[in-house]
Amino acid sequence: MSLYSKWAKKKQTETGRILALIPAGVLFLYLLPLAITKGGTSIDRHFVLPALDFGTINHILGGILMVLGFSFALWSIYDQFSRASGTPLPMLPTQKLLVGGPFRYCRNPMTLGTITAYLGIAVYAGTITGIGIVLCFGTLLVLYLKLLEEKELAERFGEAYLIYKREVPFIIPRLPKRH
Repeated sequence: MSLYSKWAKKKQTETGRILALIPAGVLFLYLLPLAITKGGTSIDRHFVLPALDFGTINHILGGILMVLGFSFALWSIYDQFSRASGTPLPMLPTQKLLVGGPFRYCRNPMTLGTITAYLGIAVYAGTITGIGIVLCFGTLLVLYLKLLEEKELAERFGEAYLIYKREVPFIIPRLPKRH
């Protein structure tokens, strides 16, 4: 039995899940966006990289990406918390396989939303390094999902997950099939 399966067997209270999400929220909603904007622009200046400054276009495109991305990511987290008694944190996983809501469009809507939102932040700030940070972060997330999480989900949910995996795309969404 994997460590993930052991974590999944522990029932967590709603209060415990909320308290666990607070530091994750600080990391993902404050520290990473700060690294993308402040860190990215600082590195751009240090290496004399050109700003991606297209004026209002940066703000419009960046804003759209942020709204879409954060909406999709937060919808995913809400579903994990409310419909599956879990969180996005590996040590507090969902208690059931989610295949509806945002999870009917792709298997990793939170990752898609997060990467999209962070790209929006980098575009809004006009930082090349910020975009590089997002691409590196996104690559690490995808590697984690492919190398660890998919195996863990198959172990916990068995054939139900394997069917879901065959029918729903990994990260690039598509409209669900009509039945």
